[in-house]
Amino acid sequence: MKAFLRSPKSFPRFVVALSALTAAACVGVTGCSSDSGPSLDAPPSAGETVFTHVHYKDQADLQGLVHRYDVLEEVNGEEGWVAVLIDDPADYEALVASGHRVDIVEREKKQERLRLQSSAAATGISGYSCYRTVEETHATLEQLVADYPNLAKVVNIGPTWNKKNRESGYDMFVLELTNSAIPGPKPAFFLMGGIHAREYTTSETVLRFAEQMAKGYGSDPDATWLLDHYELHVLPQTNPDGRKVAEQGYYQRKNANDTNGGSCANPPTMSDQYGTDLNRNSSFQFNTGGSSDEQCDQDYHGPTAVSEPETDNVQKYVASIFPDQRGPNMRDAAPSDASGVLITLHSFAQKVLYPWGWSASAPPNGAQLATLGRKFGYLTGYTACQVAAPGCMYVASGGTDDWSYGELGVASFTIEMGTAFFEKCATYERSVAPGNLSALRYAFKAARRPYQTPAGPESLQVTASPASVAAGTSVTLTATADDTRYKGSEPTQAIAAARYTVDKPSWASSDPVAMNAADGAFDAKSEKVTAAVDTTGWSRGRHMVFVESKDTQGNWGVPSAVFIDIQ
Repeated sequence: MKAFLRSPKSFPRFVVALSALTAAACVGVTGCSSDSGPSLDAPPSAGETVFTHVHYKDQADLQGLVHRYDVLEEVNGEEGWVAVLIDDPADYEALVASGHRVDIVEREKKQERLRLQSSAAATGISGYSCYRTVEETHATLEQLVADYPNLAKVVNIGPTWNKKNRESGYDMFVLELTNSAIPGPKPAFFLMGGIHAREYTTSETVLRFAEQMAKGYGSDPDATWLLDHYELHVLPQTNPDGRKVAEQGYYQRKNANDTNGGSCANPPTMSDQYGTDLNRNSSFQFNTGGSSDEQCDQDYHGPTAVSEPETDNVQKYVASIFPDQRGPNMRDAAPSDASGVLITLHSFAQKVLYPWGWSASAPPNGAQLATLGRKFGYLTGYTACQVAAPGCMYVASGGTDDWSYGELGVASFTIEMGTAFFEKCATYERSVAPGNLSALRYAFKAARRPYQTPAGPESLQVTASPASVAAGTSVTLTATADDTRYKGSEPTQAIAAARYTVDKPSWASSDPVAMNAADGAFDAKSEKVTAAVDTTGWSRGRHMVFVESKDTQGNWGVPSAVFIDIQ
């Protein structure tokens, strides 16, 4: 199977009115041949799925498309199209008949996909061995607890719809990671994936980040201090019932609630499937736009807010780990020193999204959310924007991040990863996982002050030379302070200062030590900084040195760290 791709830079525009394609245009495209089979300008046939760009007339037309079709999270405001998956020829014909230009970007035979997914696999989802199944995911969580008992704990946050109402189904498990020997309270980072069942990359990325932190403890300085002083909460499988259906190769998006539309298609199709869209079911501004009343639609919001046990489980758990930091009025901002970050991973629009989704009006912390979003954008290569802002996406109410920000004031984001629901493993390993894992690490670092520190410089490439010395030996500490690492329009300033602390981060230390500009003056947006660290009186063993940098606007950035061992 050739997974759906949708980078506008990778594909030319294929228009319905074209009469033919050259042989070169068909190379490597499933179902497309210069000699036989449908080309990209041919209407979809029965049993075929096509990925399209549908051109909309205005925002009202865009919202209408959202209600009627399997509209994805990619909107190109400049060119005026939205990405739509179509597996029913009648839907394609209806779009064309209504005057919409429909550009077919790629096509796929459903039977080929299902054949691939039915093949045997020792581990992972059949045909996609890099993505662990629901059972393998839960087994990994238990193994992390067994391997790292002082860091890891698994919490059962409640049953899924099937588990609660049928004899089948799953419980939902959160892995909590922190050094239990160091008491709290600690800033928290909540990371979730798999709320939409067909989005394979998301659950795997959540799991890999948890593994990266746990396995890095004691050898990776940043993983070590983060788990010493912060808490990581990960929910890899938010919709395991739906995910089990998607693991068979179906484009199941919603949960398994088959009482919400008993006449819906089963097996599911893109335009017709049972279940509730859990990302339209949250209680904040429920059913205020961008969700459907039709039970078989992909974005059906459910009969009432928080009607689904999965939604209820998430909201109760998140509310238990984050304090309520925002006032009751819509224009109340969370304070600038509020703590906590929540990220829900989705695929596949290659965007960093922040509230509001229910309204195009700017949220009260909009400027700070945009700054942190642009930092994630730099690390992933994705564009950061407000969900419902024109040109970003479209109105979508009842989402997880709207709820967590709206009710609790938590800095909340959706990261739309990659280029396909069933992302090829080679693409995932090479192009999707690395940047997103880097963004998640930065999010964890920012969890103490997400509305402040992202405006400050990063401290990068922190080194200590020599890294292992006898007490009393001077160690040269170096780092690069950089205030420029944003994607998009973000004010940047020159570096004004840098400092280090030993064994404790600056907010817990009374004696930070100033560092110097290596070239003698702080006058650039990226500066190499240095200090001679006096280790006189240090105890034998491993010590942590934290480095932070400040810009000319007074913004201190997130810390980075390095080990120094005293012999």
